[in-house]
Amino acid sequence: MELKWSLKELYKSFDSEEFKSDLEKVDSLICNLNLWVEKITESKDNSIEKLEEYIDYYTDIENLVNRVGAFIHLTISADTTNTIALKYSDILDDKLTNIVEADTKLNKWISSLDNLDRIIESSDKLKEHKFILTSIVDKAKYLLSDKEENIIANMQNTGSNAWLKLKNNLISNHKVTIEDDGEVKELPLTVVLNMAYDKDKDVRKKAYLAEIESYKKIEDGVAAALNSIKGEVLTICKLRGYESPLEQTLINSRMDKESLDAMLSAMKEAMPTFRKYLRRKAEMLGYKNGLPFYEMYAPVIDKDMEFSYEEGAKFVEKNFRTFSNNLADFAKKAVKNNWIDVYPREGKVGGAFCSNLHFIGESRFLLNYGNTFSDVVTMAHELGHGFHGECLKNESALNSDYPMPIAETASTFCETIIKKAAIKEADKEEALSILESEISDSTQVIVDIYSRFLFESWFFEKRKESALSVDEIKDLMIKAQKEAYGEGLDPEYLHPYMWTWKPHYYYVDSNFYNFPYAFGLLFAKGLYAEYLKRGDSFPKEYENLLSITGKNKIADVTKVMGIDIHNKDFWRSSLKTIEEDIENFIELSK
Repeated sequence: MELKWSLKELYKSFDSEEFKSDLEKVDSLICNLNLWVEKITESKDNSIEKLEEYIDYYTDIENLVNRVGAFIHLTISADTTNTIALKYSDILDDKLTNIVEADTKLNKWISSLDNLDRIIESSDKLKEHKFILTSIVDKAKYLLSDKEENIIANMQNTGSNAWLKLKNNLISNHKVTIEDDGEVKELPLTVVLNMAYDKDKDVRKKAYLAEIESYKKIEDGVAAALNSIKGEVLTICKLRGYESPLEQTLINSRMDKESLDAMLSAMKEAMPTFRKYLRRKAEMLGYKNGLPFYEMYAPVIDKDMEFSYEEGAKFVEKNFRTFSNNLADFAKKAVKNNWIDVYPREGKVGGAFCSNLHFIGESRFLLNYGNTFSDVVTMAHELGHGFHGECLKNESALNSDYPMPIAETASTFCETIIKKAAIKEADKEEALSILESEISDSTQVIVDIYSRFLFESWFFEKRKESALSVDEIKDLMIKAQKEAYGEGLDPEYLHPYMWTWKPHYYYVDSNFYNFPYAFGLLFAKGLYAEYLKRGDSFPKEYENLLSITGKNKIADVTKVMGIDIHNKDFWRSSLKTIEEDIENFIELSK
């Protein structure tokens, strides 16, 4: 069975009149915007009317570009060999460079307005978009001249955008040579990665060794992509006046350094407990020198925890309903309406993601489902992203764009619902298996994310001097893993190539796309604790929280629930819930 998502709600095909018409309309909207910007920036007269027109123009452009862009992106994600989609991706990227100069000019004009707060208070439409308008002023000091911004946008099409497409092509079409059932086969990388969950230890180790060996075929090309993208990031950050790519990420994330430092510091304090879990898991699997990397996802109990996609979908819906009917009904709708692309296949990108299509009030979900409990959790995670979008349906397009750290909250909260509910109805062995899966996932989000944060920080520092060789990149990755995992992992079996297929390192506009996952997990843990305290009143408050994430800074969003993310004790209390699970697991496993 091959369950693929439906994209006909966007366009029937690239040959359809609707797609071709909308692609042309992108040009006309941008052209009209450029003419309008030239006219209105000549003076500060009628600023209220001009700002209201700004909201209208950008809402129309946002909706249209997102529709066209989503159809292209989703098509490529499901089949990276689709040459037509790849062609249109280049075409759309080229068209969007024509908005950059006007966009820069307009943002500078808005930031130059006197008494902007008073102007905003004079209009209901402007009051509704106050956060967006004031954010423009905050970011204006990092803008270059209109022409310079335009040059950068155009150069990126043959720079970082091109390198990203090369990397995606190399990874999505990458084959691993492996012996399977006595026969040497060439298997897609996604299929081999799923073998990490296999019940057979020999299969897990064989898959790991074959995977590591396979990267030698593409390591030079992927390393060139990483060097080029990160080099471009450093150049642009310096030109715009950011202290570092991390500062830019924090500003774009609507998060302050104080919050990040409090969270990272609490995480570092908790590392010994996670290492204790890893060593206990190693002992259970028969290892004495820490856990080999290829055993990170190994089942520790010989308990059949397989879920077909249909069983997994029903499991998610049923347990979502223990929290709220709204959440369960959303999951049911996503499955029924073919919003999910389910199984791995050649040419399809790895991993999983959710794409919220605000302009039609729907979402699309990419999975690489492998019939394990972990896949069920991933499904719940991505549906959580979709529910976040569902809670923003009544917001305007401009108020529906939320920052990275808060983006992982709803998804992780949904994971917690699934795991906690599943443990309640499981027998002792199943409960221990689910608990271990929960701790394993938390270890990835806390410990591995910390290693990725270190790796990216160190990579940027070295990239300032020169491009890094493949061996230097691998050494940095190993160093970061040793720093985070410590004695929890067997130093002889780490993963020097984790930088190749993790997509986040290659997002030129979203650097350090790692700590948001830790933020999401720990904030979600804190929210779940509040849910247990507040009971039936919580789901409505939770939906309200998600609905305001597009028009507030993160610290202001969390305050709605009475949470201060500047306080290290909040992060400690969230980590404490995981540490209690680890102690419980160690006790149960004896």
